[in-house]
Amino acid sequence: MSLLLALGVPPHVVRDIVGHSDIGVTMTIYAHTSDDKRAALRKLGDALG
Repeated sequence: MSLLLALGVPPHVVRDIVGHSDIGVTMTIYAHTSDDKRAALRKLGDALG
């Protein structure tokens, strides 16, 4: 879900996907992704795509 946020998917849409009732929960759990994690996910996506 962090990847969805990084790709610009609106937080309320991510919240609906994961089933949280509170946007704060979604942002606390998923919006703290570090640049290192984003880079790793980008590499994974490149390898799979």
